[in-house]
Amino acid sequence: MSDRSENLAARLADCYAAAVHDVLRAMGAGPCVLPPGIKPLDPTKRLTGEIFTVSGHVDATREAHETLVQWTGLLSKAPRGKVLVCQPHTHDIALMGELSAETLHFRGVRGYVVDGGCRDTDFILQLGFPVFCSFNTPKDIVGKWVPDRFGEPITIGDVTLCSGDFLIGDRDGVVVIPNRLADEAVARTEEAVRTENRVRSAILSGMDPQQAYLTFGKF
Repeated sequence: MSDRSENLAARLADCYAAAVHDVLRAMGAGPCVLPPGIKPLDPTKRLTGEIFTVSGHVDATREAHETLVQWTGLLSKAPRGKVLVCQPHTHDIALMGELSAETLHFRGVRGYVVDGGCRDTDFILQLGFPVFCSFNTPKDIVGKWVPDRFGEPITIGDVTLCSGDFLIGDRDGVVVIPNRLADEAVARTEEAVRTENRVRSAILSGMDPQQAYLTFGKF
């Protein structure tokens, strides 16, 4: 992981998704919020970092052994220090489970986001590995699903994600930051958070909320 990637991930960890969204909206970034059904298994965990993408599809003609070989190959390709983001093109099966989360965590992957399902929730919560998913199900990928692309652009909802983009996820949702805007967006978000803190302090000191907005230009 590059110094820039690590630096931005660490700085984003002191921000929050709503503030990043507001900054990207002001920058004219376009769609940047993943569908609201994608939620954290543990709402207390914030996930930030550079994205590595994967996509796949259902193929019921594959043997169980072959799908497991393909899946473990996917885990092997996930780069250390990145957030793995998956578009599985199915809402029927789990695309994350206990052993997979344990593997990614051990290999230094920052977290996992999937437009799909997850299982073994209690084990993953105990592990503390950040997972954002659409639903939970005990059904897995065996004999049903294979990855087909790594590191290429994917679309989730109305957002196109590319490897090298950044994201921040918390209990409000997941916001994707295009790579070309990341440095400026993070700097602007840090300033927005500082301004919000000044607004909060002013209101708690007795300033009228409308006057606080007109004074600081933020609410």
